[in-house]
Amino acid sequence: MSSAKLPALFIISIFAGIALSQYVFVYSNISYGIVLSLLITLAIYITISIIKMSAQLTRTAESLALIPLYVLFTSSLPWFFVEQRFLLPMVYSLIFGLCFWHMYEHDIEFKEVGIVKHDILRIALIGIALAIPTGIIEYLILRPAPAFPAFELKYLAQDIIYMTFFVALGEELLFRGIIMNELGRMFNPKIALIAQAILFGMMHMTWRSVPELGFTFFAGIILGYLYYKTGSLMGCIAMHSMNNIILVGVLPYL
Repeated sequence: MSSAKLPALFIISIFAGIALSQYVFVYSNISYGIVLSLLITLAIYITISIIKMSAQLTRTAESLALIPLYVLFTSSLPWFFVEQRFLLPMVYSLIFGLCFWHMYEHDIEFKEVGIVKHDILRIALIGIALAIPTGIIEYLILRPAPAFPAFELKYLAQDIIYMTFFVALGEELLFRGIIMNELGRMFNPKIALIAQAILFGMMHMTWRSVPELGFTFFAGIILGYLYYKTGSLMGCIAMHSMNNIILVGVLPYL
């Protein structure tokens, strides 16, 4: 095998490992899934430590290692001590911590991951417009039950805050701002667009729904393309947030 193919094989192996660990975690045995996530993380860091590889390949592998690390943290911490209303912010705070750690280690500025000031309103409105049909489609796929006894503005406000500043911001920073960027530098924008969407879909395996896997893959394509065309995470955050608000904060009560 040529040396040019080895980086691609290494990245594909990481993807395969993440897919396997997620499948085992969701459909087979949670404990084995956690162990697999640990082994994948160790394998990535041991490999980049003992094998001489390019700086960009190392960065890309480390960005992908954030996924099993996130699974390890969220699965092993004693969340039963946390009140239910604080659970989502605390879980997604782990994503922020992992992302900021990666950015600090590799001296990545906020503008490099799409956190920019230009044209925010226009880009956000595009994201919101895209979210209306996608939110309805995802609701028809999942049909989630109402999370609260009735539709009230205080509950909607909570959903808006949680879905915007924790779920959407955290996942967009991870999947689009960091992972898609690193894959794009390693390979090319087209491969990065498809690869991050595959990974985004895999991480929604917890819904145990094949249609949802397909939906989140195509949603990842839309989000990735929006990020690629605008160079900003603002549209992605707006789309992701509004999609989830429609999914869990509005349609279950109608």
